[in-house]
Amino acid sequence: MITTLCILPLVGAVCCFLIGLRAPAAARPVALGFAVATLVAAIVAAIRFDKSGRGFQESVDVDWIQRIGVHWSLGLDGMAVLLVLLTAVLVPIVMLSAWRSHDHGWFAWALALESFGLIVFCATDVFLFYVFFEATLIPAYFMIGGWGGPKRAGAALKFLMYQLGGGLVLLGGVIGLYAVQDGSPSYRFADLQHVDISTASGRWIFVAFFIGFAVKAPLFPFHTWLADTTESATPQTSVLLVCVLDKIGTFGMLRYCLGLLPDASAWATPVVVTLCLISIVYGAFLAIGQDDILRLIGLTSLSHFGFIALGIFAFTSPARSEQGASGAILYMVNHGVATAAMFLAAGYLIQRRGTASIRGIRGVEQGAPVLAGLLLVAGLATAGLPGLSQFVSEILVLIGAFDYHWWVGAVAVTGIVLAAIYVLWMYQRTMTGPPDIAVAEPVGATVAEPVEVPRARAVEIADLTRAEVAVLAPLVVALVLFGFYPAPLLDLANPVVTALQPALAAVVQ
Repeated sequence: MITTLCILPLVGAVCCFLIGLRAPAAARPVALGFAVATLVAAIVAAIRFDKSGRGFQESVDVDWIQRIGVHWSLGLDGMAVLLVLLTAVLVPIVMLSAWRSHDHGWFAWALALESFGLIVFCATDVFLFYVFFEATLIPAYFMIGGWGGPKRAGAALKFLMYQLGGGLVLLGGVIGLYAVQDGSPSYRFADLQHVDISTASGRWIFVAFFIGFAVKAPLFPFHTWLADTTESATPQTSVLLVCVLDKIGTFGMLRYCLGLLPDASAWATPVVVTLCLISIVYGAFLAIGQDDILRLIGLTSLSHFGFIALGIFAFTSPARSEQGASGAILYMVNHGVATAAMFLAAGYLIQRRGTASIRGIRGVEQGAPVLAGLLLVAGLATAGLPGLSQFVSEILVLIGAFDYHWWVGAVAVTGIVLAAIYVLWMYQRTMTGPPDIAVAEPVGATVAEPVEVPRARAVEIADLTRAEVAVLAPLVVALVLFGFYPAPLLDLANPVVTALQPALAAVVQ
């Protein structure tokens, strides 16, 4: 079942590409069909998942490269279920959003990215995780460079160089895990948990893993590829990059840094917490100063990933508040939903106005109140408004931050205040006030003849169609539903955090 779930989108990518060579119009329905089938498979896997059970479920384990102990090993725990569902839900939504603006090639790459991402989230073998961690760069590179703005080629190259650099550092950690083993090596997660890793080796392996994940996430100071990428890629591509691909970084921090290297994680926590706080505050200030709306949304994620990583590593403190780590897992899901809604709503706005410049857009709510309203809801969720899902995540992370140290929580709280500033200021400048004015060209303008006075008129902007509302509606419903009732998500997240307690409790503080 789990192998089928992971491979199905890749089969769809191949079919979409081949069909697109002869009948491009028919390829997109095929791609959407595979994406929906993957969503159904993910829902079935989630329904079958036993929330009261321990360890990985739906496990598959087959020898792959026996000489170095590599296995095709897949499994699901609560965190993997949540991220698999997030991925499976977002892909058909972005496909519907891109239906008229992207060709079959983009749809094929989107399915390939989905397949590789699902394998990463389900992998229970570190080497298998690494292989597909790197494989996700292939479709991401072509999606950025093939579709988007005029600077997309440079942005794609910058993205690839940063990610490859982080991946090579991560590879050093993967090799390190092989080197510290005696006897028959194994990369299976369960086997590695019982390997006795010396303090020095564990710290070097941790540094390699953390840098690779911090580039992917991203965290300060490894973040500079983020804004250029979201500015140059299409909004649909940015959804898959920021809301799915970047979650691999924080997923890896919790799964592999804390799960395999708890001692080294506790040792590095003061430095990591400092980087998280810088990301939270610095990312928010950068977002406030942006004029490009897509660049602004991208930089908000620098701040939000700081919150996620803060919740993860605050869990290594002596207080060991489970709320912070559970909030981090919840944050991964809620950030993905809220940011996806913002990117897609902003994409519809840019499509109508022909510019991503905040200074070039105003008064939209008069002509397009539905578009303005949905963008506001997504923005308020990003800002942590009570009653919307991201608020629950932030509160839990802040509880963990205050348990770690009061000043850490105090600094992190400023990120929420700054989020309200960049969201509401962006909304005020683009949506409120008088609409843009178009001035007609003078008629009969010659030297000898009088000039007819041009008449100003408001720029007309069409509101969202029913199809576009239908694309955004599931995301908005999720923001509200899980804002008032987060229990289903927490029921999946909490056992993952509880399972980490014994290893962390054994760490000498």
